[in-house]
Amino acid sequence: MCIGSGGLRVTEREASVVTDPPRFLVVTPCRDEEDHLEAMISTMVAQTVRPTVWMIVDDGSSDRTPEILAEASSRHDFIRVHRREDRGRRKVGPGVIEAFYAGVEAAGGLDSFEYVCKLDADLELPPRYFELVIEEMRREPLLGNYSGKVQIRLPDGTLIDERTGDENANGQAKFYRVACFKEIGGFVREVGWDGIDGHMCRLHGWMARSEDRPELRMVHRRLMGSSEVGIWTGRKRWGWGKYFMGSSPVYVLAVSVYRMFERPFVIGGLGILYGYVKSWVMRKPRIDDKAFIRHLRRYEMESLLHGKRRTMQKYHDRIRSGAA
Repeated sequence: MCIGSGGLRVTEREASVVTDPPRFLVVTPCRDEEDHLEAMISTMVAQTVRPTVWMIVDDGSSDRTPEILAEASSRHDFIRVHRREDRGRRKVGPGVIEAFYAGVEAAGGLDSFEYVCKLDADLELPPRYFELVIEEMRREPLLGNYSGKVQIRLPDGTLIDERTGDENANGQAKFYRVACFKEIGGFVREVGWDGIDGHMCRLHGWMARSEDRPELRMVHRRLMGSSEVGIWTGRKRWGWGKYFMGSSPVYVLAVSVYRMFERPFVIGGLGILYGYVKSWVMRKPRIDDKAFIRHLRRYEMESLLHGKRRTMQKYHDRIRSGAA
């Protein structure tokens, strides 16, 4: 234990400082984010450890987003902007990942970076976010991806927690070790990409997790699982993603019931279930990886029987022992 500034007691873990920051790339796909970008940019500029490159991909915005980005990139050398042509519509899921990869390519690829982060444009980050994430990645060499947790700011200013499992980095802020990212094949360019990747990590011998630490709490300025056309559409897409990645019906039913007890109450969980069942009835395509689906369903069943946190710990202990 040590004494920090202002006489506050902080643990050694909290007080440590990254003295030799690694090269890391942050890619932020965005489209029509004028309501959120300025706040996001302010929190990025305030980071104690800034990205080597922050590549913001303007995916065809029609609002003030281009002007905001032009001003930010003129003021800060680490901010770069890559403009994509307007497709005429927002393409959530695979479209976001296409924009992410366009940003990676515009940055010259991943070979010159140790870490890469896919970061949403509607977040506010605490000032030591990247510093502390990097410290954790260095402390745990088999940690493939990692993030803090997310809170939602309600219209009255109240912050509430987004309920997410610990078994993967949050989709809004996927911070990856490049070696792991390459080994798992990167992000799948389909809905459900942000659930598939964490299980791919464990399948390939890497750990994936998020952690609720006060100094890593991000503020999400938009409700998770919502959509530009409403929460119902966003939650249906969530269910479609569960179907695509191969989740079992029993597990999706459990998830849907669980999500009925959070905002928006009932309808959010029903939307997930509806999206999954509709995808099944329509026989939509699923991920073509039988080994992955077997791994996923075994993990899901153990999570239902023993709890998600205990199951994650079991798998991670197995990964550590295999590397010893």
